[in-house]
Amino acid sequence: MSENAQASFPAALRARIRRAGVVAVLVIEDVEKAVPLAETLVASGVNIMELAMRTRASMDALEAIASRVPDMIPGVGTILRPDQLVEAKRRGAVFAVAPGTNRAVIEAALANGMPMAPGIAVPSDIETALEYGCRILKFFPAEPQGGLGYLRAIHAPYAHLGLEYIPLGGVSEANCREYLAERSVIAVGGSWIAPRERIAAGDFTSIGQAAARAARACRREERDA
Repeated sequence: MSENAQASFPAALRARIRRAGVVAVLVIEDVEKAVPLAETLVASGVNIMELAMRTRASMDALEAIASRVPDMIPGVGTILRPDQLVEAKRRGAVFAVAPGTNRAVIEAALANGMPMAPGIAVPSDIETALEYGCRILKFFPAEPQGGLGYLRAIHAPYAHLGLEYIPLGGVSEANCREYLAERSVIAVGGSWIAPRERIAAGDFTSIGQAAARAARACRREERDA
């Protein structure tokens, strides 16, 4: 793999993610909920999302948000196949996240100029991601895998490379600050902010309240970004 072939995040996008400290992780089943949901999140201080490609409505929801909510930074998650990544970029996604380290998906990201955060759980995953120049990685599933102590242990041999992680899986309002105190954690995956069932019910009031709390808890000062 060429040194110039990297699925890296542009500096400006990386800085925005680090300052925000949280990426809202969303599963949308009804495209009509997409724009009101994104508008609620932005109004509450959360403006970066990972929209999971798990439902029939996902791509249309992505396109609606990307085109109609300009203050939201639309990322996509649960990217399992190269064609999903290509379609997500066409629909307006600006970065992609995957649960695992799939070489075909990462190569599609490289070929299409899409910043990519592959999922890692063990050191060999990290080394595969490094082959492709990935420097932001999704640590998944964070808590079941061993939490912050485990992340510190697997990160140690690679700390000199400046890798950064987005932990997801068991991260919550209760422990997000502990994760964000770790310099190698660029942001946490905020799956607790807008649970699937609340989105389906259109409960934007409670989602907005959770988003506002997450924004206050996770936002970093400019000097720390």
